[in-house]
Amino acid sequence: MTKRKARDDYYHDPKAPKPTTRQPSVSVVVRNDDGAILLIQRTDNRRWAIPGGKLDLGENVPQAGVREVKEETGLDIEITGMVGVFSDPGHIIVYRKGGKVKEVRQPCNICLHARPIGGKLSAKPDEASEVRWVNPVDLAQYDIHPAIRLRIDHGLNDVAPYIG
Repeated sequence: MTKRKARDDYYHDPKAPKPTTRQPSVSVVVRNDDGAILLIQRTDNRRWAIPGGKLDLGENVPQAGVREVKEETGLDIEITGMVGVFSDPGHIIVYRKGGKVKEVRQPCNICLHARPIGGKLSAKPDEASEVRWVNPVDLAQYDIHPAIRLRIDHGLNDVAPYIG
């Protein structure tokens, strides 16, 4: 029997369930001095992504970005700018616990730019099964959800922040 994923992402899929919650989150495009981008392999859906997660009560967006990157990758970062705000109602996330639907979320994500300033790169088993630096020309080799790939693509371009 195949273990069911704890998360399913839908993207402009007419079969997607209707969202029941809207959760603010932060994600971070971290690039090193060589221009490589930091990717994690999520444990909940096994896809590759940039680090990120929900904002906790009592923290601001940059604090959440710094915390999420540290929790998922072991790295300390410095926030250097904003990639954009991603709030496409066509992106729906279904979270499951024990095989039952726990939440159907429409995300509202604020994506930031950052650079590493310390720490040691290491996967945190409850957050990411693998972490690595990836040359942007190699991104097509990774299973990245289209909503996350949109953030990455905007993060790789030095243009005004994306609002959408």
